[in-house]
This record gives sequence, C-alpha cells and structure tokens, in this order.
Amino acid sequence: MQSNPLFSVLIANYNNGIYLGEALQSVFAQTYTNWEIIIVDDGSTDNSKEIYKNYSNDSRIHIYYNEKNNGCGYTKHRCADLANGKICGFLDPDDALEKTALELTVKEHLRFTNASLIYTKHYVCDKNLKIQNEGCSHAIPKNLSYLEYGHGAISHFATFKKNLYNKTEGINNNFKKAIDQDLYLKLEEVGQIVFIPSILYYYRTNTGINISLGKDNKAVTLWHIIALIDTCKRRQLSIEDIIMPYYETFINFFNQKELNDVYSSFSFKLGKFITKPFHWIIKKIK
Repeated sequence: MQSNPLFSVLIANYNNGIYLGEALQSVFAQTYTNWEIIIVDDGSTDNSKEIYKNYSNDSRIHIYYNEKNNGCGYTKHRCADLANGKICGFLDPDDALEKTALELTVKEHLRFTNASLIYTKHYVCDKNLKIQNEGCSHAIPKNLSYLEYGHGAISHFATFKKNLYNKTEGINNNFKKAIDQDLYLKLEEVGQIVFIPSILYYYRTNTGINISLGKDNKAVTLWHIIALIDTCKRRQLSIEDIIMPYYETFINFFNQKELNDVYSSFSFKLGKFITKPFHWIIKKIK
C-alpha cells in the first residue's frame, strides 16, 4: 500500500440534513488530506439535497441516490461498493470526526498490513455535540475472537481495508439495524483486528433520528442476534453455544433497563407521592 492511500469516508444518509453539514466539515478539518467522501442518500425527504448543493463543486465528494428508501444495510453496502479508497470508514451523518482521525488510522493501517479492521475510542455527545462521557470501545483480549468475547468492544471509529472487505460477502443488504456488527464479524474472518486507544470520533445521541436509541433497542438486539447466527453458519460453529450467552445477557439487560426506566419516570414518582398518605394510613390501621 502506498504511503498516503486514498481514504473513503462513507456516509449513509437518511433525513439527517440538520447535522450533515457538521459531519462534512469535520472531514474538511482533517490533518490527513488524501480523502474522498461517498454519500448515498436513502430517499431523504428533509433538506439534505440543499446541503449537497453546497458541496456540488468539490470533486472529492461523490453523491448517489437510492431509487427508494431501502434501509441502512442496503445503503451502507452500496457506500462500500462505491468507495475508491484503499481504506474506508463509516461516518454517520449526525456524528463528527476528531481532526486527526484519518491520519492516525491510516498510520496504523500502514503499520498493520494484515489488519482488516482498525477501530478507536469515541465520545458520547448530546444533540449539540457537547461531550457527555467516553464510549465503551476497548481492546479485545488476545486469546478471544470478537465473536467469542461478546462485550461490544468495537465501535466508532471503525475503519477497514477495501481489498480485505472485498473478500467477505459484504454488508448484508437486508439488515435494517446492527449493520456495524454484521460488518465487524465479517471483517474478523479475513484479517487482524487492531484497537487504537485514542478518542477520534464524536457520537451524537438524543437526536430523535439515531436507530440505536429508545424503543428501537430491542430491534437492534434482534438484528444483532441474526448477525451472530449468520456468523455461526459461516464459521460452522454451534449456534446454541454462541447465541445463548448473548441472549441471556440481553434479556437481563432489557428487563433491568425497563425497570429502571419505570422507576425513574415522572409518572412513577408522582404516583408514589399521591399514594404515600394512603400507605401511612394503612400501616396505622394495621
């Protein structure tokens, strides 16, 4: 690989026009300059097209449109297919990159020639991109695969070599959620996974658009399990041995999370306040 390979920043956009300009500006601010942006629009109905017009004269930005809304899996698959770069990385249209993100990940790709996937740490931010806390990305223990480890270690900023991606089946077109997990598990099968312990990505939450939040959490889990089942089939592993620990963890997590949501809700607190005198009276009667 040449010393300054083209980096393809991949953006699958659907109705994120409100944040898209900020995401694009974070690419323009990069210290590494040999990049292109591949945008595939999945039938946006907001002001995204107006944002595209602002960059129509820049030859580094390539914009494509799906004929209809096909979902995230199809759109990200198309992004990867259209990429011209030796190295690729997805930037969600409501997120942003730290200014050295491309420079540092390219450096590690050149260093680890057999690495199919190189990922970093990230900040979790509010809808105004104000940092709330640090994300949970971390290194996978050396004696375990990502599939075996199962703790969601891999997250943003995840970058991959295009030639090794081409050795996989590619992102599943039919996936609506958990697309990243499908991608990571496939890349693990064709190369080494490397972790960079630097925070190079700003992950925005509470936008009302992000598919990984709120009521969609259970759907994300369902698609994650489907990705695990597909992986077991490809690797000829026991589905029960791999899936059951995940399933039990997810069930326990969501039950507890839902209870916590209830206990912290305004309705529950108001109900406790209203019924408190009656509980006192009942205790006195007894």
